[in-house]
Amino acid sequence: MALSISQLAKEHQQFIFAKLKEAEQHLHPSSTEDEELVRRAVFSVRNKSVAFERFNPTTSILYAIVQDVRPASLEIDFARETLTCNCPQEKWCRHKVGALLALYQYFDSVQNWSATWRAQKSVQLKTLADERSPESWQAMADEVMKRLLPPGRVLEGYGLSAIRTDALERLRRHMPFEREWQPLYKLFMELTILNTIWRHLNETPGHPLDTHYMKYFIEQCIHGLEDTFSEFNARSRLFATDPFYDTLQLITREFLVERQDLFANRLQIYMLLWAVIFYEKPRREKELEAMLALEKDNSDVSFHAVKLMFYVLLQKEQLLQSNMTKISIDNMFDLFELALFAKRAGELASLTTILRAMLPLLTPFLQEVVPVAQRAQYVRNLQNLYEEITLTEDEEASLYSAFGMHGLQPFSFFLIKIERYEEWAALHQVNLSSLSYLEMCGLKDVLQGAPATVLPLYHVYAMTEVEQKSRMNYKQAVRIWKSMRSAAKRAGKTTYFETYMHTIRAEFKRLRALQEEIEKGNLV
Repeated sequence: MALSISQLAKEHQQFIFAKLKEAEQHLHPSSTEDEELVRRAVFSVRNKSVAFERFNPTTSILYAIVQDVRPASLEIDFARETLTCNCPQEKWCRHKVGALLALYQYFDSVQNWSATWRAQKSVQLKTLADERSPESWQAMADEVMKRLLPPGRVLEGYGLSAIRTDALERLRRHMPFEREWQPLYKLFMELTILNTIWRHLNETPGHPLDTHYMKYFIEQCIHGLEDTFSEFNARSRLFATDPFYDTLQLITREFLVERQDLFANRLQIYMLLWAVIFYEKPRREKELEAMLALEKDNSDVSFHAVKLMFYVLLQKEQLLQSNMTKISIDNMFDLFELALFAKRAGELASLTTILRAMLPLLTPFLQEVVPVAQRAQYVRNLQNLYEEITLTEDEEASLYSAFGMHGLQPFSFFLIKIERYEEWAALHQVNLSSLSYLEMCGLKDVLQGAPATVLPLYHVYAMTEVEQKSRMNYKQAVRIWKSMRSAAKRAGKTTYFETYMHTIRAEFKRLRALQEEIEKGNLV
């Protein structure tokens, strides 16, 4: 039976409409490259360059060839709703669009589809790129985002990162050639896209923001911003870039104040930009005045944290210290971000003030407020922060006590540093782990400083193995006793160890396998 493309197209009309709609969203009529792609796809249909070779009814796959500079082979899988092409271009290529239009022509006009698609073009992105101004850059971003985020479109969580990547790829085609302008262009587009997507999520019902997808998206944006920061020259700017920094400042403020939900993440990004990009003192002073003027109008923003940030930047130590006396456990997340900010900004005096103020509240914060799954990460970050400042011995003890079990390793090294070896041994008797972890916590240093304190600890670990009552565990117990013997010899307690082993043999005389392993180990 002859292959009826007309009948096949009509049977799968919904699939063809859906794929063309997907192509419309991906291909931007304001992009010169995309416009050329669609033009050549339409030409391939008019020129009858698309040839449908065969259809496999078992797999529902239609095979096609597009005559091009190099012929391209396509497979249209109606069952799985996929299109594949053997050309090197990723995502949408002119061959895929041409094949779809060749099917589309059996129930509608290709010319009308092409005209409708082109009618969505408002202005060429290249034209906007040639007009180097903050307004034209903003218009470029808006032009791309309105295609990717039409009003009312509900986004799936996993699609957030894809939209960001797609938008950045389109906009980077029009990046300035001058190297000194490129980091600024990347930063402008990164921040504008983030602000636009977040605004769309806030304005469109059906978007919960506290999801893993959203957190991954935010992490990607932060990494993108940080990568861009590394490209900026050390405080060397062209005079012509000043209007762009002014606009970036307004976008940053809008992102913090006008967007909603996940304030801690918004504050993190706001602080990141003010620590690295906006370093001029007059600009920081004006921003502080602007934020103080907005304080009464927005309940979603913790202006207290914002004020503290600018006190750090402007080195207003007295104001910072006076505000530190008013903090409560509710402020701890903000203070944590503020401490990270002070470290990044290189403000050691402010960092010391903040961390000392946090210290009395660390125990309830870590044990009651921070989610269990995040405690280890918070402890690591806090440890890194507190290593930047000088603490008294009592303050260090308070710090590691607040860390709890997640701070076992740093607390161990603290006890070794102040030569409180007995407390080190007691700590690890209470929090049994493994010998390999003991070595990570400074076991060798303790053996060198006070080997006698480790003997009870070795006994606890050996008894744990004996209680398992298997030959493999008995062998491990013997290895521990050998280490214990070495420690006893170093401590001058060889007689004690010999008496200890005779007691062990007498206590477990009925465990024949254990007795054999002890004899093999020459422990008696």
